[in-house]
Order: sequence, then structure tokens, then C-alpha cells
Amino acid sequence: MCICHLPCRPVKPNIIGEQISNKMGAHYHCIICSATITRRTDMLGHVRRHVNKGETKSRYIAASAAKPPKEIFKEADTDVQVCPNYSVPQKTDTYFNPKMKLNRQLIFCTLAALAKERKPLECLDAFGATGIMGLQWAKHLGNAVKVTINDLNENSVTLIQENCHLNKLKVVVDSKEKGERDGILEGEENLGNITVTKMDANVLMHLRSFDFIHLDPFGTSVNYLDSAFRNIRNLGIVSVTSTDISSLYAKAQHVARRHYGCNIVRTEYYKELAARIVVAAVARAAARCNKGIEVLFAVALEHFVLVVVRVLRGPTSADETAKKIQYLIHCQWCEERIFQKDGNMVEENPYRQLPCNCHGSMPGKTAIELGPLWSSSLFNTGFLKRMLFESLHHGLDDIQPLIKTLIFESECTPQSQFSVHAPSNLNKQEEYGVFIKTTDDTTTDNYTAQGKRKGNETITNLAKKQKTDVSTEHPPFYYNIHRHSIKGMNMPKLKKFLCYLSQAGFRVSRTHFDPMGVRTDAPLMQFKSILLKYSTPTYTGGQSEGHVQSASEDTVTDRVEMSVNDKAEASGCRRW
Repeated sequence: MCICHLPCRPVKPNIIGEQISNKMGAHYHCIICSATITRRTDMLGHVRRHVNKGETKSRYIAASAAKPPKEIFKEADTDVQVCPNYSVPQKTDTYFNPKMKLNRQLIFCTLAALAKERKPLECLDAFGATGIMGLQWAKHLGNAVKVTINDLNENSVTLIQENCHLNKLKVVVDSKEKGERDGILEGEENLGNITVTKMDANVLMHLRSFDFIHLDPFGTSVNYLDSAFRNIRNLGIVSVTSTDISSLYAKAQHVARRHYGCNIVRTEYYKELAARIVVAAVARAAARCNKGIEVLFAVALEHFVLVVVRVLRGPTSADETAKKIQYLIHCQWCEERIFQKDGNMVEENPYRQLPCNCHGSMPGKTAIELGPLWSSSLFNTGFLKRMLFESLHHGLDDIQPLIKTLIFESECTPQSQFSVHAPSNLNKQEEYGVFIKTTDDTTTDNYTAQGKRKGNETITNLAKKQKTDVSTEHPPFYYNIHRHSIKGMNMPKLKKFLCYLSQAGFRVSRTHFDPMGVRTDAPLMQFKSILLKYSTPTYTGGQSEGHVQSASEDTVTDRVEMSVNDKAEASGCRRW
């Protein structure tokens, strides 16, 4: 162990008068791991730890020289190689999450459905990482799309280029073809071109215009929404994936207020609340650019919130979009909720808007104001049916149950009312009672073969037709059947309970937001009345369902009101 005075470890310069002293501090070098240590006592302890572990110089050099190999994953016939610690964002530049497979398949089906309208499509994956999403677009959709994969990190850009060569795709960097012969061996077929860029996502979206933009940053996407809507083409699609679920799911309410300007609390419908928060942020960003949006679908699962919207250009569309952002009145006792009525006049008693009577029977303030939120529909039934056909066409079996649930949720109809039939003809396919058109003639005719649009009058008529084709909007939010169960009563099965609500004349369906959630237009009082009506007392034994003969209609209503008033008893029955 020798002391070193060479400039291996520079210290901070000291200004002495007008001269700058760059004196190098004395230090020591470890002969085993080449670490630089200042103090002699620390150096002795450092070497002693190496000796206790049995580490030698040659052993350490051999271990450090051997680089860990890159793993190769295969998803949807697309191969990607990832670096070690690929699932930990803090330890790698090329983050890859296998749990986001459903997210990638949903976005692929969206792009495949859009490709039926016009070709070719300028598509952007703003945060490529490994580039798997853009690779799937180019490999399966071919000449229908022109894919651009962007990432600011240099290591990610290098890995994206290697994955392109691994999947026999030609890479174009800065409008120059690179690696045509190096990445593709003789006899191999070139499947398409991918443009790889290395710049900030905001800068790229300001410089170029696209038909399809996907934003999936690490955390919130609000910093990139203005740039995304600046140059997006008319009737294009913007998909936004938000992974800041701690703030969206009301675990960090101050972060949600800082990022989205929204006041939220933890409710039974917190996942749909998160989706409406993101849609409201997207709508405000589009309105600032004189553009409106049409929500195609919104999905909130365990790891992410995905929102996909179609862009409608013009101040009229922007004004209509801005009107759909409203505040929500939420009762903290019974969890009844309703959007505030339109108008600028201050209402004397806003509690009157709630269907419940908690404010009159409970002391103090019983309701809070949440929002601003998106108050309109979250699903487009026609577009979801086209996505279902594309998932069947490309063999994406994992995503089909989720898309079918979204279709039934958008129509607010129970799945038990439909049955499976054979296809009726070549142009239609029926799945679970849903007819799916293979081609959309009304949309395709509005675009030329080169992807250029016709006159403004044609586009305006198309936008108006899309608005009229949208079916009746589904009821906002849902109820959790376990959350409103009555203590001492056995609830009916969920499928039978949906039938009971439907027989009572209400629209009803299940929801993907909550496996035990029920989306219905029935008020909470009616919901609880029907739930109690077909529940059986626990002491009768078993899970037998049916009408409680001993209880009259007045008794049912009284018991429901008692369960609402007795907060202690109700809180004991609530479960997430």
C-alpha cells in the first residue's frame, strides 16, 4: 500500500486572492478493486474486508471483465433483448415491464383499427426504451404504418437499433439508412423501415406532425400533452399511459393537485375517478390548441391508466370538449355522487343536487367537491368492436376478454343476454352477439390512397356522423356490491343480482374497473333496496337467493335508511 500524489482525485479549487489553487489531495489506491480512498485508516479497513471475503486481485478482475449477457424476450412474435435489471427503472436505462403486455396489445389494436381508415400512418412511440411497441407496429402492420421510435437516452437508442436488426427491420437514423447490410444477413427478408431518433419528446412533437402518438413516460404525462396536440393531424389518435397511480388513486392527493389541478379522495370508484382525471387533463391540453377530443376508451388497471382519444380540429369542437369538464359532488356518508349542474350562478344549497338525504339527517357537512373531471362517456362502442375484430385477426387472445368487457360496459348491458352465433357473412363477424364489420366504408372513403384528406366539408360531415353514431352514453361510475352489503345478510350472486336490476327496469353491466363493481343508472337507494330484497338472513343458512317474504316494501326502505344512517355499522361492512 503506497500513498499517491498524482492528480487521480482532484479536490475543489480554492480561490486565494486572484490565484486559484488546484492542489491535489494525497490518497490511496486499493490493489484489489482499484478504489480511491483518502484516509489511511479507511484504506486498511477496506483491504481487511476484501481479505475476510476471500477476494483477490485476479478474482476481482475476472468477475468485472465478464459482462452479464443480455436476455431476449419474445412477445407477439417480436424479439427484444433487454439489459440486466430491466424491470427496475432506477438501475437501467432500457426499462421493460412484462406486466404491461395488456397495455401494448390495447395500443396495437387501436393502431390496427386506425390503419383501416387511412394509409400510410405516421406513428410515434415517444418513449421507446427497448422499442418493443414500435417493433410490433412495423412488423405486423407493414407498409400501412411509418414508425418513428424516439428516446433521449443514448443507450436506449443503441438497444433499439439492435432490436430492429434482430427482427430484420431496416433502421433509418437522421434520414440516412444505417446498418442495412450489417444487421441483415444474406437470404433474410427485410420487413420494413423504422426511424430511430434521439431527442426530447417535446421537441420532436413540435417539429413533426403525426397521425398517431403514444405517450408512456415514467410517471405522469401532463408535461407532454401540449406538445402532443400541437401538431397532431385531424382525426388522429393520441394515447396516453400514466403510471403515477399513487397520485391518481388518491394515495398522494397533494401530488394529484400539483400535477392535474384536481381535488380527489379515496372512494369506491377510485379507478374510474383516475381515468376521468387523466381525460380531463387531456381535454384541457387539446382545448388550448383549439382542438376537441372524442374518447375512444379509457382503461384503469393495477399498474397503469390508459386513455385513447381521437382529435377533432376546430374551436367549435374545443368548446364542446371544454363543456364536458365538470365538478363532482360526493357524499361521504352513503357515497352517492352526481355531477354539478351546468351554469355560473351560485346555488344556495348544492346538497339538494344529491339524491340522498344525508345532509338533512347528519350533522355538519356531509359532501365534498371533487374535480374537475371528465363528465361524458369513456367508451366508443363502434371503435371497440373494430378493435375486437383486429385482436381476432392478429391472434391476440389475451386482450379479447378485456375488450369484450369494455364493449358490454359501453353499452351498459349484461353479458348473459348475449349468445355466441356463427358468422352471418364474409363482411361481418359475430362474437358474443356483437356484429363486427371487417371494413369501415364510411371512414375509408374519406381518405385517398396516399393518406391525404379530402376537403374540409367532407371532414366536417364525417365528424358529425361519428357523433350521431355514438350510442347512448353509459351511466357514470359504478357501485361495489360488497361495499353496500347489509350486515347479517347473505348477498345474491353477482350475475343474479344483475338480472334483478335489469328486471327492475335499470340499465346494468359489469365493469373492468372493479371485478365486483356494477355499473347502473339506478340511484343508490334503489340499488340497496334491490340488494336487500334478494338477500337472505345469515341464520337461515346457505347462499339461497330469493325474495324475503317477511319484509314488506316499507320495511326494506327503513332498513336501507338505517344502514345509511348508522355509519359505524356500515363502515364495518365496507371492504375494498
